[in-house]
Amino acid sequence: MNKIYDRGKNLTTIKKTILISLIMALLSEIHLYFLLPNFRVSVAIILFPVSLYYFNNLSTIFTASLTSIFVYITRLITSFFTNHFLSNLPLAYFPEIFFYVFYGVFYWVFNEKNERFEPGKMFRILILCDYLANVMEILIGQPDKVFNFHLHAGLLAVALLRSGASIIIISVIKFYKLLLLKEEHAERYRRLLVLSSQLKSEVFWMEKNMHHIEKTMTEAYKLFENINSDEKQDTWSQSALTIAKDIHEIKKEYALVVRGVMDITESKFKNEGMYLQDMLDILKKSINDDANIKSKNVSLYFSYDENFYTTKHYYLMSIFRNLMNNSIDALEEGKEGNSIYFKQRSEGDKLIFTIEDTGCGIEKEDIDCIFSPGYSTKINYDTGEINRGIGLSLVKEIIEEVLNGQVEVTSTINKGTKFCISLFKEVL
Repeated sequence: MNKIYDRGKNLTTIKKTILISLIMALLSEIHLYFLLPNFRVSVAIILFPVSLYYFNNLSTIFTASLTSIFVYITRLITSFFTNHFLSNLPLAYFPEIFFYVFYGVFYWVFNEKNERFEPGKMFRILILCDYLANVMEILIGQPDKVFNFHLHAGLLAVALLRSGASIIIISVIKFYKLLLLKEEHAERYRRLLVLSSQLKSEVFWMEKNMHHIEKTMTEAYKLFENINSDEKQDTWSQSALTIAKDIHEIKKEYALVVRGVMDITESKFKNEGMYLQDMLDILKKSINDDANIKSKNVSLYFSYDENFYTTKHYYLMSIFRNLMNNSIDALEEGKEGNSIYFKQRSEGDKLIFTIEDTGCGIEKEDIDCIFSPGYSTKINYDTGEINRGIGLSLVKEIIEEVLNGQVEVTSTINKGTKFCISLFKEVL
């Protein structure tokens, strides 16, 4: 199974963690005191696992630890302003820190392999996390009460209620997102159907031109034979004129096709852009599927500094996909440690993208040729078929001609290849 690792911007991750921790700290003030002095049951823990589930790219233990600190500070501040602040309260409230810490640890341990949302399994995990975290808090704060049977029964009941509420909230959110997704997919499918029918019309003209081109090629070859054999001199000028006229007609037909395709794509996708993270989500699935088809065991690593919005996403997707597909082809089948790295960083007014693999590498004398149209090292030794060799040529043309950027490549045999792309932010 291929592995995918995604690391977003550290600053953004920290901001999200702080925001979640602050919200949990404020919600922790909605509470009930339960069975023991200074032991309270908060509703914050209902939303805490919901946050951990939906922001699964955040560090669970770090988020839990930061939340525990914020909850502790919030309690002290609240006590101070309500005139109930006593000298022993900092120590009395201190065990509460451990509840969120242990909850995060237990959640991280039990939920590590729960990649798909299974309500029953998640419900059991949350009950364990809630119950065990409460037990640890009591064990640290009031160890003499830890063997109280009625207390444990109460803790289990609270864990059941809060975990059930968390599962309901997660399920409702997922259901709502699914409804929105279905509506979006239906609209996209409708537009795609219209687009396909319009493109089909343009393909008809292209097919017509193919026959026209073949006819013109035949006429040109006949003229060549006549000139070569010095025959039918009286028809040379007329044949040349006919060929020129046919080529002009073909050019006009293709101009109409190009204009038609441009009109279709511009009208259908005008002003529609995409964030980098959304592009990478699509790219991950696509590249992972391609790797599976080619029986390549590969780990994919994605990291970015800026989740920027761009209307040039089709160009970027074409660049990234071509380069990463080349990386997959360069990897050895069945080899352990195959990896592909996608990284994005900001440098002033530029965005820098690097795609690096641990494949077979490129020979030094071939580096200057890899962007040439038709150049390819991909050969099917069973059929003798050679790849078209236009992928990297297309990449270079899009980067330099369309996006006014630069692309550089470095490679070491048996170690891997690295493509570095530099694009101006204002262009994207």
